[in-house]
Amino acid sequence: MEKRLRRYWRRVLAFVCCMIFLATGGVFVQAAENHTGKEENSTNLQLYAQSAVLMDADSGRILFGKNEKEQMPMASTTKIMTCILALENGNMEDVVTVSAYAAGQPKVHLGIREGQQFRLGDLLYSLMLESHNDAAVAIAEHIGGSVEGFAGLMNRKAKDIGCFDTFFVTPNGLDASAVDGGGNTRVHSTTARDLARIMKYCITESEKKDEFLEITRTQSHFFTDEEGQSSYSCNNHNAFLTMMDGALSGKTGFTNNAGYCYVGALRRDGKTFIVALLACGWPNNKSYKWSDTKKLMTYGLENYEYRNVYEPVSIKPLPVKDGIPESGNPYEEAYVAFSVDEREKEWNLLLKEGEGVERKIHLPDGLNAPLEEGSVAGSVEYYLNGELIKECPIIIEADVEKRNFQWILRYIWKGYML
Repeated sequence: MEKRLRRYWRRVLAFVCCMIFLATGGVFVQAAENHTGKEENSTNLQLYAQSAVLMDADSGRILFGKNEKEQMPMASTTKIMTCILALENGNMEDVVTVSAYAAGQPKVHLGIREGQQFRLGDLLYSLMLESHNDAAVAIAEHIGGSVEGFAGLMNRKAKDIGCFDTFFVTPNGLDASAVDGGGNTRVHSTTARDLARIMKYCITESEKKDEFLEITRTQSHFFTDEEGQSSYSCNNHNAFLTMMDGALSGKTGFTNNAGYCYVGALRRDGKTFIVALLACGWPNNKSYKWSDTKKLMTYGLENYEYRNVYEPVSIKPLPVKDGIPESGNPYEEAYVAFSVDEREKEWNLLLKEGEGVERKIHLPDGLNAPLEEGSVAGSVEYYLNGELIKECPIIIEADVEKRNFQWILRYIWKGYML
């Protein structure tokens, strides 16, 4: 009896140890998988910027991020939003009259005077090439009626394009604060992610993207006021345009609070990248932003290539409860077939080595009659690094009527008549 008890407890102990081992092993495996996933999203890039983003401009996917969701002041990179809104809501030939407030803006400024009139298009070159603060205010007052009115347009546009961590107060990016719609005092700020998203809108989505690119790529621009009494010359200070082949656009910025900031775009080998940098050094470290920009652009060019990730989806027919089978035999089970609304038979994604798309099919085990042809029964979801990047509806291919008492009576009567 005692031997049996010892054997019993040895077995119990062995079972418990085995369960503990398996449970612990499961924890270790899960931790290792999570750690591996984190490593896949990280790089060895050492940047000066406190906040940075490398974005695929075609998909909007963040390829690299450093504190990318942290809200920070963005200085004159603000002016890309000012420019695109002026292009969308104004006309290049509009005549802008300078107010005393606009004329009183601090340096860097064009030096315009109250009462002077300018062509809107000329002021946009002043805004983007030389980053003139007085030109920004004159443009804002012309388009929005006031600086506050224009800031409202800026904030609405930011939300419309998915930038929910951005708050505009000024059209020129000077450090400022204001009360938002919720009664909270907020500073003029954005995130590196949002700033890259705004640039994506400017160069790939806006109906005025071509005009935006033309202005921001221009090396120099000469103009006069409307009366022809004063002449002005503007030169492009975006040095990145000559640093890398394929440099597309960009805007610098600096204030005491923001430090050096930059947002720029590059297109090469069929790939388009956007870099956004916030707090990238303070004087005398003006060149840090160029070092970080080149480093991120080079990383994107060398590590990411387009791959076609399309694979046809085949879904087996599913049973339909209380459905009338195609044969019309009440003793058989009804089934429904599906198709996937994929529309694109070639789907190219910018991926680095080791990245792949995970596909998940969401469909109930069974469906209830009646079913209507063309209705949505589920979805096929595609994930990249755990983030949903695409969703395709699963469509019912044919009607399935419900089997009820009246149908059964008709079936019996039909059989009787035969």
